Amino acid sequence: MLSLDTAVLVLAGITLLAAFVNGALGYGFSSLTVPVALVFYTNRILNPALVVIEVFINLYVLFINRQSVPAVWKRVFPILIGLAPGVAIGSYLLASLHPGWIKVVTYAVLLPLILVQAAGLRKPIRSERLIGLPFGMGLGFLYSVTTVSGPPLAILFNNQGLVKKEFRAGLGLIRVAESSLTAIVYYHLGLFAVESQSVLWTIVPSVLVGIPLGAYLIRRLDAETFRRICMSFDTWVVGFGLSRVLIELKLMESPWAYSVMAVAILVDCYLLYVFFKVQRPAARTSEALRTPLTASSRAGP
Repeated sequence: MLSLDTAVLVLAGITLLAAFVNGALGYGFSSLTVPVALVFYTNRILNPALVVIEVFINLYVLFINRQSVPAVWKRVFPILIGLAPGVAIGSYLLASLHPGWIKVVTYAVLLPLILVQAAGLRKPIRSERLIGLPFGMGLGFLYSVTTVSGPPLAILFNNQGLVKKEFRAGLGLIRVAESSLTAIVYYHLGLFAVESQSVLWTIVPSVLVGIPLGAYLIRRLDAETFRRICMSFDTWVVGFGLSRVLIELKLMESPWAYSVMAVAILVDCYLLYVFFKVQRPAARTSEALRTPLTASSRAGP
């Protein structure tokens, strides 16, 4: 039986929040869970538990968005092909490298991805199929090492203009494939240890409560504002985690290492200001202008 120590309580709390976000947005479980959980666990213990959970979460997301799969599967097929070699390489490195260096890689990759997503930068790519295979390989590598793929997928799909239902269906397809492949490779590498099973059973109740709750309450919340606040939380936690692991590996001394977190917070505060003062009001004005136009077009001449 699990002891109710600090690590277990924090893990249960953060996975409940992450499951709520995933239920609301269709992604975000790992990207919220991992930065906090890595303060208490290594990737080698945490990842196998998260991967098993994500297989079922992603199947659920795919099932409820199944009607949009025919519209999007051809666009994501090259990415699906590229996942396998990336997952294989990443899983092997996870089993081989020092846990501290895996943490550094995880945080160092996550931080710029979250900030790019928070900034709302978009530049549509015309040749989707050309970038699909290398993007899939990189995504498979990132997921197998960190169990995080939501931020880069969200950046790509937003960049390419996928609408809400297609966005969720594409996420579901790719994340079912990557989590299933990663679980298989982890099993063959013997990464499902007893500690990972304990973490798994701590997470399950949070997922069962959080996902339905998030799916229900998002109907009453502004999804874009909610998503942006979650990204800020992620940025602050990742900045803290990166500062901590730099101290653990003796790459920076204690006071100076927290300058990384401070810079991340300052950048995020600026992006938050831009979002609430510029981007969000502009989006609401555009939506308000479209609504009368849509209503009049439906009314007819």
